[in-house]
Amino acid sequence: MTAETRWLTTTEERAWRGLLRMHDLLVNRAGRSMQDEFGLSASDYTVLAELTRAPDGRLRIQELSRVLEWEKSRVSHHLTRMVRRGLVSREECADDRRGAFVVVTAEGRAAITAAAPRHVEDVRRYFLDHLTPGQITLLAEIADLVVEKNLSGREAAP
Repeated sequence: MTAETRWLTTTEERAWRGLLRMHDLLVNRAGRSMQDEFGLSASDYTVLAELTRAPDGRLRIQELSRVLEWEKSRVSHHLTRMVRRGLVSREECADDRRGAFVVVTAEGRAAITAAAPRHVEDVRRYFLDHLTPGQITLLAEIADLVVEKNLSGREAAP
């Protein structure tokens, strides 16, 4: 830690707090739609989206945890609930007895296929429709930069 704290300026604090508030608002609104109409939590949808993007609809549990930036215990508990509901299954890894895969089931694939159009509609209604194409491009560039810098470790915490 440096000798002197670099406090946020008014604009920096507004940007940071606005980002957090916007994130919570959007996730909660879109999450309510998923829960009310499809019985999927925002976390369920996120897990299913990652799995359906993966080859064969499967990821090592450790890889899923890394991609989602979730603690191992959170992933484990959430997957247990999803297994109980038939959305995913766990499979042992033949190459590594300690490792395991999480696999989207036919029921999980059907759930995300049904929910995806509503999710996209919500993303547009609550978020994209309020921005210009230029703002969307700029925000995408900012998000890419911040994520890349934090994942690469170039901007290590003091």
